Amino acid sequence: MNKILRHHSTFIQSMIILALLAVVPDLVFAQGQSVAIPEHARAMSYGSGWQCDRGYQVDNGICVAISVPENAYATNNSYGGVWRCAHGYQEVDEGCVIVTVPPNAYLDASGDIWKCERGYRAVDKACIAVKVPKNGYFVESSYGKGWECDRGYQAENEICVAIVVPENAIPSYTSYGRGWECVRGYQEVDAACAAIKVPQNAYLNTYGDNWKCNRGYQAVDDACVSVKVPDNAHLNYSGNNWECNRPYIRQKNRCDLP
Repeated sequence: MNKILRHHSTFIQSMIILALLAVVPDLVFAQGQSVAIPEHARAMSYGSGWQCDRGYQVDNGICVAISVPENAYATNNSYGGVWRCAHGYQEVDEGCVIVTVPPNAYLDASGDIWKCERGYRAVDKACIAVKVPKNGYFVESSYGKGWECDRGYQAENEICVAIVVPENAIPSYTSYGRGWECVRGYQEVDAACAAIKVPQNAYLNTYGDNWKCNRGYQAVDDACVSVKVPDNAHLNYSGNNWECNRPYIRQKNRCDLP
């Protein structure tokens, strides 16, 4: 038995040696090979291969000079644009033109656009002074008119007018809408706040701007009437109508078996 095992082990070792002998020449050949690096290129800092020097790009296996326009520089990117405009210039028609900064503006940190100084807003290619009306204040925004009205005032055309809050209302302090809202228990009627008339068997809803019938009642015009539940039915989830018990189905005002 031991003799058989020794024979088997010797066979496996022989196979491993043969496999290594088959691979080693290839490895030695691969290590001995040198990658041909074209002119204006250098070996990659990691892995194998090469890359073109700054100012050159690959074209059919060689490195050719990049045509960089005036006021631009080569990026040496392996993808995307191979050149970029210098700070203070922007790309126009495959070239770089200087960014013209209008009065009351400054060159953005990106170097290719301009922005208006505080108190001015961009209109076409100029910076126009923001005219803040009485009872208003300046806001820093890249859109809109550049100002908002003080609390208690609302913008109408180019001025700020006082918000007239009717009786039983409070200011809403929003930049849109009427500028006020009725207190709980009142609702807007013809620019005023009228008391909500809650009918019998009803209550004010959560927001306090309307009423809702109690469970077991349903709204009919301005009143709450009792829900008439037919045989083999029950009040639904809202409690203001009914639905058939399973397996009955609704047929007009009754519940029948299918």
